[in-house]
Amino acid sequence: MVTRIVPWVSGAVYGIVLLAGLYSALAGLGSANAARLAGFVAGIGALFVLDAVEWRVARLPVVFLGVRVVLFFAVAALDEPGLSRVLFVLVPFAAYLTFGRAAGLVLGGLCLAVLVGGFAVWVPGWYADTESVSDVLMFTTGLVLALAVADVAVRERRAASRVAELSAAAERNRLARDIHDSLGHHLTAVSIQLEKVAAFADRDPGVAGRALADARRSVGHALEDVRTSVGTLRAGTQSLVGALTDLGVALDVHGEEPDIDPATVTTLYRAAQEAVTNARRHGEARHVRVSVTFGAATRLVVTDDGRGFDTGEPRSGYGLLSLRERAALVGGTVTVDSAPGTGTRVTVTVP
Repeated sequence: MVTRIVPWVSGAVYGIVLLAGLYSALAGLGSANAARLAGFVAGIGALFVLDAVEWRVARLPVVFLGVRVVLFFAVAALDEPGLSRVLFVLVPFAAYLTFGRAAGLVLGGLCLAVLVGGFAVWVPGWYADTESVSDVLMFTTGLVLALAVADVAVRERRAASRVAELSAAAERNRLARDIHDSLGHHLTAVSIQLEKVAAFADRDPGVAGRALADARRSVGHALEDVRTSVGTLRAGTQSLVGALTDLGVALDVHGEEPDIDPATVTTLYRAAQEAVTNARRHGEARHVRVSVTFGAATRLVVTDDGRGFDTGEPRSGYGLLSLRERAALVGGTVTVDSAPGTGTRVTVTVP
C-alpha cells in the first residue's frame, strides 16, 4: 500500500508542472497550439484523478504505477518546452515507497537512462551543450532528493510500527503486573486460608471460621481489584480529571488540562487508584485527598492521614515498584514521603 505522503507530494508536483506549462504557453515559450495545450492540461487532470482513485482503491500498485508512467510520457510529449520531465522523479519515489529500496533505485536509474538516451537521439552533441547538461544534472538531483525523501518516509513508517509494537508490549506488561500484584496476591491468600479451614474444620471450628471469613474478605478485595483494573482501562478513553473524579475522594485541580495521551492518563489514574486503595486498606486513613496540577509537567499528589510507614523498608504489598515502572514507561517519576504515624504523600510527575 502506498504511504500517505505520495498524494501530497505528487499533487504538488502536478500543480507545479501545470502552472509551468500554462506559463510557457502564455509567455510564448512554445507553440501556441490550443489542442496541444488542452491535451497537456487534460493529461495533468488525469494524473490528479488517478491519484484520487488509487488513494481509495489502495490495490494493484503495479497497474497504477504503469498507468502513471504512460500519462507522464503523454504529458511530456505535449509539453514542447520539456519542463514536465520533472514528473519522472515521482516514478522511483512511488516505487521506493510501494515496492522497496531496490525497486526505487532501479527505476531511478532507468528514468535517468531514458532522459540521457532521449538527449542522445534528439539533441546531437548534447553533452557539449550547457543547457542540456544542466537539465540532466537537475534531473539527477531531483531523483536523489526524491529517493531520500522516500527513504525518510519508509523509516518513519517503520518507526511508527515499532512504537506501536512497543506500546502494545508495555500494555501487556502492565496488565501482567496488575494481575500479579493484585489478583495473584489475593488468590494466594484465599488458597492458604482455605487450606487452613480444611486443616482446622474438625479440630478447632473457631479457627476454621475465622480463616473462612478471611478468605471471604480476600475474595472481596480481589473483586475490588478487578473493578479497579476495569476502571483503569476505562480511564484511557476519558480525560484525567474525569477519571480521577470517579475515585470518589476529595479532588483539587490546578490549571487547565491539556491534551494528554491515553497512556499517560492511564498511568496517572492507576497511580491515584493504587495510592487511594493503599491509604484505605493498609494505612487505615480516614481522609484521602488527590491533587493534580497541569503546567509544563503534570503533577499528581495523593495525601492521606493514615498510619504511614517507614519508606526505607521494603513493602512489596504496596505496589510501589510497579507504580514506578508504570511511570517510567511514560517518562515520569514517583516519590513517596511517609513515616510511621504521619500519613503518606505519593507524588507522580510526568512530562
